[in-house]
Amino acid sequence: MSIEQAIQPKASLQPRSVEGRFRNIKTGILLLGYAVFFLMPWIRWERAVGPDQAILFDIPGRRYYMFDLVMHAQDIFWLTALLFLAAVLLFFVTTLFGRVFCGYFCFQTLWTDAFRWIERWVQGDRVARLRLDKQPWNVEKIRKIGLTHGLWLLLAMWTGLSFALYWGDAFELTAGFFTGTAPSAVYGTVIILMTTTYLTAGWAKEYVCLHMCPYSRFQSVMFDQDTMIVSYDMNRGEGTTGRVKPVKELRDQAFRQEKGHGDCVDCGLCVQVCPTGIDIRNGLQIGCIHCALCIDACDGIMDKQGWKRGLIRYTSEHGLEGKKTKILKLRTVGYGIATLFATIYLVWSIASSKQLEVTAVQIRSPLYVTLSDGRIQNSYEVKINNKTMEAARYTLAIEGLPKAEMELQINDLSVKPDSTLRVLAKVRYTMQPGEAGKNHDFQFRLTPLEGKVKEPVIIPSHFMTP
Repeated sequence: MSIEQAIQPKASLQPRSVEGRFRNIKTGILLLGYAVFFLMPWIRWERAVGPDQAILFDIPGRRYYMFDLVMHAQDIFWLTALLFLAAVLLFFVTTLFGRVFCGYFCFQTLWTDAFRWIERWVQGDRVARLRLDKQPWNVEKIRKIGLTHGLWLLLAMWTGLSFALYWGDAFELTAGFFTGTAPSAVYGTVIILMTTTYLTAGWAKEYVCLHMCPYSRFQSVMFDQDTMIVSYDMNRGEGTTGRVKPVKELRDQAFRQEKGHGDCVDCGLCVQVCPTGIDIRNGLQIGCIHCALCIDACDGIMDKQGWKRGLIRYTSEHGLEGKKTKILKLRTVGYGIATLFATIYLVWSIASSKQLEVTAVQIRSPLYVTLSDGRIQNSYEVKINNKTMEAARYTLAIEGLPKAEMELQINDLSVKPDSTLRVLAKVRYTMQPGEAGKNHDFQFRLTPLEGKVKEPVIIPSHFMTP
């Protein structure tokens, strides 16, 4: 009985470095992503009220600061809209360009790329690393391997700490972290993220993409014959008699074509530069993250031979067959419309968010009280939420309930910037003959006297009678 292993034992995959336009794009995105992630907590931002950190998620204060935008706990639905937007945008891009998110923007790709850069900087390029891997343990190997893992752990630790800095003052947390006075949650967060980053980017590497990432499993259902993917032109590369190395007369393209050979010189460079170790010449595979480094490698070989680029390129299956690639399809248009509507809704929701929110909740225990003079009293808790960065003052009145009186717990309705005021309002009403058992609709009217918001706010309410 034979046993076939679904996951092959850990091999020493050592991709070769390559230069080219797609490598430059990946490097640019990596540098931009790292600059945003690591530097953003340190940017200061002056506010009239609140912390002076540009981006800060203040859990105790239930405030989330992003430059001039201050989000409150009740704005959490924006996060739902943002997640929905991210999902439909991912689907939209995938139907058009395959797994470009995996190849250029995924955290696993960015951190693995950085870890491989450290490894290459310490140990040398692919050949040197393979030689080091095979040689016995000696001082040189211990020094290089130790330095590599030391730098990996340092980057992983700084990754975890940078994430924690988004949840508190960056300068105070950093000082507290290295002096042992930071909250225990900071140390826990750093240890967890440091460990997972080190293991996934330093040890698991391509195995995360091949065997752990769920997206690679279902993304294929979003592909069709018009999706632009990294593809090997089989007809051009293999010809009628297959690929062959360019030796002697076979360096001449016309001679190769005369003999039925394709343009692929079987150098294997496209396999050596692949971060997941696949051979793109075997067709579309689940391990391909569409980073296009094989395109850079193949273009370099074509340039050296003086032949036309594009043996490996971004194209669709229809494109390879000489047919027209259809960009606008029902599914693509559907994802595009969903992405557009989600973007519009999110922007509109943020832009039109109310700077003054008022609620009036009737106290229901008891629903009403009959006073000694026969009047009926209902009590309400009025909550005034001033979300602006300016102090404000208001007056509160009732409308739609003739001859009713209102008594407030406090008369000075002054609210500090980005603060909330709760006040008890008692409404008293003299029932007219025949009104027993009839309830009345009325409304509170909050009128700003000072502050940024000038428009009054109407709060519908209900008056209960015996």
